[in-house]
Amino acid sequence: MIITGRSISGGRGAGRLLVSPDPISFLSGVDPETGIIVEKGHPLEGTSVAGTVLAFPCGKGSTVGSYVLYALSRNGHAPAAIVNTEAEPIIATGAIIGKIPMIDRPDIPLDHLRTGTSVSVDGDRGTMEYEGTPCQDEGGTLRHNAPEK
Repeated sequence: MIITGRSISGGRGAGRLLVSPDPISFLSGVDPETGIIVEKGHPLEGTSVAGTVLAFPCGKGSTVGSYVLYALSRNGHAPAAIVNTEAEPIIATGAIIGKIPMIDRPDIPLDHLRTGTSVSVDGDRGTMEYEGTPCQDEGGTLRHNAPEK
């Protein structure tokens, strides 16, 4: 299935999808040396973003978060790609300087995507190839599968 969005940062990245229902702060929320989410109480606390296609609503926090994304890229612990509901300047800048493919405004809600699904993002075209069927229950509500830590 091809999911169409808007191109933010060019390039291609593929990996297992890691979906967060909450925004992510890269400054003090993600360890730049390991790529592990360390924000207390975050639904993905203890989970590594390294090599994943990280999908989350938007970024939050300080503009220094852009440099944390860049550091993750330099340290080899960055996501393979990023998908946001709505890009904002902190995450977009970090993706661009870190050379991390990024799209936003996908034509399917992020909460319908399954963590662990193989996906590939084409940041040049603004698309994501999703292997499988988006998950919904009978009422169209997400059945969110939490990632293993």
